[in-house]
Amino acid sequence: MHHGFRGRRFGRTSSHRQAMFMNLAQSLITHEQVMTTLPKAKDLRPIVEKLVTLGKRGDLHARRQAIAQLRDETVVRKLFDVIAKRYGSRNGGYLRIMKAGFRFGDAAPMAVIEFVDRDIDAKGSADKARAAAAAESAPAAA
Repeated sequence: MHHGFRGRRFGRTSSHRQAMFMNLAQSLITHEQVMTTLPKAKDLRPIVEKLVTLGKRGDLHARRQAIAQLRDETVVRKLFDVIAKRYGSRNGGYLRIMKAGFRFGDAAPMAVIEFVDRDIDAKGSADKARAAAAAESAPAAA
């Protein structure tokens, strides 16, 4: 019997699973849209929605709790300053999961998880900014 075992294990240790969801949450907050497998998206949704609720609280203790979970202050800053303000009047339901077919290699069900009223320009903007900063520093070093 499989009673009392909540949550999927994904064939990973608990620390690996925790790190995986931390990285997925960071990417989702940064890009506001992430494509992953359907079970991972379903398990990620409550984690990020609780983080948005912490952001809406907005006090120092909530910020420290978010930093402890995300371990990246720039992501936490975006969570508290941009995303929490966007959903200030909404009582939950900040994310949507849309099925996106099956992955070619192993036929795993894929899904897109995104914020409901997301900023379309946020997707990939952090990567572009990082690449531009690297391009500026490369000629200066040479």
